[in-house]
Amino acid sequence: MFALALRSIRQRPGRFTSTLLSAFLGAAIIMTFNAMHDTAAQPGVDSVSAESLTTSASVVGGYGSLLVFFAVASTLTVNVRQRADEIELLRCSGATPAQIKRMVVGESVVVALVGAVLAIGPALLGGMALLDVFQDSGQVARSVDYSFGPVALMSGLWITVLAAAGAAFLAVRRATHRRQPRSGVRKFFAYAALAVGGVAVCSTFGFSATDAALMAPAAYGAILLSVGFALLSPRLLKGLLDRLALTSPSGYLAVRNLRRRAVELSGVLMPLILFTGMATATLYMQAVESDAIEASGVPKSIDAKNLETLNLVVVGIIVVFSCIMLVNSLYAATTYRSREFGQQRLAGATPGQVLGMIGVEGLVVTVTGVLLGTVAALAGLIPFTVVRTDATWPDQGLGIWFTIVAVAATVTLGTSLFTARRTLRTPAVAAVTMAA
Repeated sequence: MFALALRSIRQRPGRFTSTLLSAFLGAAIIMTFNAMHDTAAQPGVDSVSAESLTTSASVVGGYGSLLVFFAVASTLTVNVRQRADEIELLRCSGATPAQIKRMVVGESVVVALVGAVLAIGPALLGGMALLDVFQDSGQVARSVDYSFGPVALMSGLWITVLAAAGAAFLAVRRATHRRQPRSGVRKFFAYAALAVGGVAVCSTFGFSATDAALMAPAAYGAILLSVGFALLSPRLLKGLLDRLALTSPSGYLAVRNLRRRAVELSGVLMPLILFTGMATATLYMQAVESDAIEASGVPKSIDAKNLETLNLVVVGIIVVFSCIMLVNSLYAATTYRSREFGQQRLAGATPGQVLGMIGVEGLVVTVTGVLLGTVAALAGLIPFTVVRTDATWPDQGLGIWFTIVAVAATVTLGTSLFTARRTLRTPAVAAVTMAA
């Protein structure tokens, strides 16, 4: 089956482009920051510089590893879903579920390994640039030399390959076993995340304004609330649609399709909610913290600079991987509906009405994701602002939030409409015949 996997990659390399991109970016980020471990371990590095480097590598390395898994899992789930007919044909030809798993996992491991190897060069240059940033901000001494060693190299290779293998195994397991989704387990984790997130947010009031760990419970609480909302997104989307009445042809089709496909759209809503919630909470909390330090007239400490750097980098990583997951999910969800679009056109719908339907669907999904993510962010941001500044509402304005919403809307609507327009180039009869 491994030989079959290699032939599959050679015959259809375009199918694995998204997996390769996810593995490449993930490995580059992991190796870039884990190179700080190698740099900190060199002889002669002072304790302050070593602590700054190690903290950055540990925090971002953990976030990066988790996001690599979710990004690769998203792309592989799309890949396996698009190959449902091929997998069914293999089963009818005598292949066992175990053999199909080995084939898909083998493909994923090869692609992830190639992506990780290609990322070594960019990670080497990225680590140099990152060390320069730390040195320019005074977090690391100028005498510290850069080192790209075994920690960076092995962590990038192993984490990327293991994430790809695990994600591929889970994706193909769902496809071959044809099990119904266990909504009870999903609901349990959703309510658990909401409960723990609520406790974390409330615990913010137990800290003083000068505590170094003040941001931690508020930020983690907002993240957990975002995760809870993301897991409950199908039910929340259905609740919104029940109260939404659109009378135009495109709007009517969009609402009916969204009600029927609410569970499938959770793959789009999850990264959208996580991106909005985590980015909004982190950027506004960092802005409140920076303004409070500036108002006090005390220069920023090394710890404060480390925290600011970490927050900005983590948000950057979240943006990259959330966009990857959004684009992959939307591309798959739209191209998968080519037969549906053909049937609608044969029934009398014009291409413009079909595009209008996709636009309304994208708008509803964007509004839902942004709304839930914003609620989760505010749940953590308001307690942090109250404790840190004695004000109820941050006075940084809506500029940051508008930027986050613009990115979310551009990715969601842009990908949906672009993919739908390409799909509609196929004649309606041909689309129905090919998909049948």
